[in-house]
Amino acid sequence: MGADREGRGRRTPARVMAYAAGGVLVLAGCASMPDSGDLRGVESTPRQDTQVRVFAVPPGEDAPPSEIVQGFLEALTSDDPHYKTARQYLTGEAAKTWRPELSTTVLTDGPGAKAEGAGGREDTGEISYTLTGTKVATVDAQQSYAPATGAYGRTVHLTQDEKSGQWRIDALPQGVLMGQSDFQRNYMSVSKYYFASNTMAAGANTQPTAVADPVYVRRRVDPTTQMVRSLLNGPTRWLGPVVRSSVPTGTALAKDAGALTPDERNKLTVPLNDKAAGIGTNRCQEMAAQTLFTLRNLSPAVDEVELRADGAELCSLTQEAADAAAFRTSARHPDYLYFVDAKDRLVRIPAGSSDTKPDTAPGALGEGDTALRSVAVSRDEHTAAGVGLDGRSLYVGSLVSGGSLGEPVLRSQGRTEEDRLTTPSWDADDGLWVADRDPDDPRLLLLEEGKGDPLEVRTPHLDGRIQSVRVAADGVRIALVVEKGGKKTLLIGLIEREEKPGEKPAVRVVELRSATPELEEVTAMSWAGDSRLVVVGREHGGVEQMRYVQVDGSTPDVPAPAALTGVKEVTAAEDDRLPLVAYSVDGIVRLPSGAQWQKVTEGTAPVYPG
Repeated sequence: MGADREGRGRRTPARVMAYAAGGVLVLAGCASMPDSGDLRGVESTPRQDTQVRVFAVPPGEDAPPSEIVQGFLEALTSDDPHYKTARQYLTGEAAKTWRPELSTTVLTDGPGAKAEGAGGREDTGEISYTLTGTKVATVDAQQSYAPATGAYGRTVHLTQDEKSGQWRIDALPQGVLMGQSDFQRNYMSVSKYYFASNTMAAGANTQPTAVADPVYVRRRVDPTTQMVRSLLNGPTRWLGPVVRSSVPTGTALAKDAGALTPDERNKLTVPLNDKAAGIGTNRCQEMAAQTLFTLRNLSPAVDEVELRADGAELCSLTQEAADAAAFRTSARHPDYLYFVDAKDRLVRIPAGSSDTKPDTAPGALGEGDTALRSVAVSRDEHTAAGVGLDGRSLYVGSLVSGGSLGEPVLRSQGRTEEDRLTTPSWDADDGLWVADRDPDDPRLLLLEEGKGDPLEVRTPHLDGRIQSVRVAADGVRIALVVEKGGKKTLLIGLIEREEKPGEKPAVRVVELRSATPELEEVTAMSWAGDSRLVVVGREHGGVEQMRYVQVDGSTPDVPAPAALTGVKEVTAAEDDRLPLVAYSVDGIVRLPSGAQWQKVTEGTAPVYPG
């Protein structure tokens, strides 16, 4: 439940906000509530600086039912770690059975509340209020975010104590309810990390590959401890089928662990229960790497993790050593940015440089005479793939001078260019993915190591025709732009592989979910980090825009890219220190950090490796 309400009549403060500014603590009344009458829709608390802390106010003496309901909803938007103040608005029995951690429902403008029945029934010693609103999202018990739509309508019931005369809530929905701006102020997205279970890391790399699993935690309620607990509890249900954890089953923080805080050397000691005792050094270091990756962007900083169980140290790992123990895809820094020049050949520029004059890429796709429409370069930058200018043929060649191209590895039978091959994409194991948009035989195809007979990837429950394919660097997630009924939406799916001795592997994409439910036309997209994509599209009746989105469909708390006109293609590196690059009406352009879009040169189809 939450804020976002508007009342009438005399008002009393429902919560207090504390601001830390220049070392001075300032207290100010923030929200208010009516003494009587219905609660009506109230605007959410405006988005505040992260230093703002909100403290709940307990119910006043002889507060009327309307004030109890609104005070309770306001208390849910505070920084009270265990909702102790919110429970004061409940009867003793309701306070015991209410479980706020089960879910968070996010509404557009927060809940409205109206007394049921004409004028209410306060004279009978009981009254009900209906909470209403429009759903935006839900966060489940695993802290996993999911977009939501439709109307919200639930009831809270209040009773008046016969002896004291005080009103309290005795029946209410489980979980927490609040408006969108209160949610953005209270919660933040943090990725915890597990390991890909069905792919090798980055081709020949034998390290386990870390996969980001974003969850939402309360911003000012000890996020370090929250994230360690969430990591130990295992991956979210959506990601679980394609990842593994080095955390032994049943492992949890020791009962006396308390809040986890790094020491003056930024070393965090994590005391665990006996389920983790006796694990081997390699497994312990993988577990510590998961923890360090998870805490990487939290404050205070954690530079080293020590895991302990039964009073003994299991292992200790630094951030630097974590990158040696496991492969995190956003740590990869590509050597070059690639694109197709005005002569339809593959060219490249050093990644992150200010160069504007590209060099011809070595190999047949750059040095030969095959005109290209789109390209993709393997993550090790040893091999390139290109789709011919008419979209019909897919070629693969090494990035070595003097190499020959050979015959196409794939041909489409589509009648028009738009009905043929999409831009290809390389996965972490040098597998080459491409969609054939032929209306008579639409398929998602995989060529292992970019050669051989293409394997048709099964896509159960896919409703529409694939227009664009991008495989994540972790090799277990895939982004697809799918068209149906004139609409193009961005879907994120999981890659499942089943291999049996002597048989061709079976590969399928499952658990597809929308990452941009509010956009009806997605025209370009690219992975832009461990759990983030950059997307170009438009809402119904809106103008074209470029934005970042999370794989769970939420909007990350980062500024959107600067506006750019006529974007046809966009690419980003997993390493967010490298600039965004796009193909627009101005040719190839890039967006360095803290700057505006800059023209690079004429050309099309820009891509970073992958």
